[in-house]
Amino acid sequence: MPSESDADRIARHRPLSCMVSPRFSGVASFMRLPIVDPAEAAGRIDIGLIGIPFDGATTNRPGARLGPRGVRDASTGTRAINPVTGIEPYDLAACADLGDVPVNPIDVAATCARIEAFFAPLAAAGIVPLAVGGDHFVTYPVLRALGHHRPLGLVHIDAHSDTDDGQYDGTRLTHGTPFRRAIEDGVLDPTRMVQIGLRGSQDSADELDWARAQGVRIIGMEEAIGRGLPEVAAEARTRIGDGPAYLSFDIDALDPAYAPGTGTPEIGGFTSREALYLVRAMAGLDLVGADVVEVAPPLDPSGITALAGATLAFEILCLLAEAVAKRRTNATAV
Repeated sequence: MPSESDADRIARHRPLSCMVSPRFSGVASFMRLPIVDPAEAAGRIDIGLIGIPFDGATTNRPGARLGPRGVRDASTGTRAINPVTGIEPYDLAACADLGDVPVNPIDVAATCARIEAFFAPLAAAGIVPLAVGGDHFVTYPVLRALGHHRPLGLVHIDAHSDTDDGQYDGTRLTHGTPFRRAIEDGVLDPTRMVQIGLRGSQDSADELDWARAQGVRIIGMEEAIGRGLPEVAAEARTRIGDGPAYLSFDIDALDPAYAPGTGTPEIGGFTSREALYLVRAMAGLDLVGADVVEVAPPLDPSGITALAGATLAFEILCLLAEAVAKRRTNATAV
């Protein structure tokens, strides 16, 4: 159990109850959590939810820059208790919306530096980030900040490997290159990395060949469905092991029937139910950060993509809260 001081701190950072204020009212924040200045989060917050409104590295359809705003709005419908696992994340960890990274919408390199600079002090303070993008490029500088002292394992759920080497006159920073760059920088351990659900067509064989040569385990959609999700999830957990890890969920892992609002949709993807199962099956991993990316609200007037992103973000928050509580318990026992 947390100490009394921890309990008090956690209790102060809870979502606004819909029994007090209707969910459709007030200023939207992630999960209706209090908004805290990141400069004042150290010592107060265990998990920070952060928007990264950038899609300047998108090579297909833009719109993910509005992902954080759309997910914030959709997330006001979440409640405090996970309906399947029974986890109550706000009883386990002090959570807050830490606002958006101040991106440069027309400069990828500058935004890369800004994202890393935003997340580095949070990592140093022991704050676990749950980021909402933005295109998938944004994961790269987050991993640089979190994996600076030791390479991380990675559970990557996506339609694409994102281990390309660059496009368009040698550009090396796009939403198709984040994990190649992170492996090259030594902030990801490819032997503790698993990619699930890949199915998109490729420009060349190099992307997947290079990833496999580094030791990345790729479980394509055909294999995932053929073997069954329980077996796939068990392999993923074994591959990650007990070390620190990151979870990255690209919304295009879902079939476009469930998430049409994304930059590079690919048919034949996971259903919403399957995606929820996969995320929940990652319980017990030592997660030190996570993200949901590529939600592009302008491409989906219905709002179901933002709803999927918000719901998956809540599920991931539950995993992070469990991991935080476990580390707290272990530290107390030492």
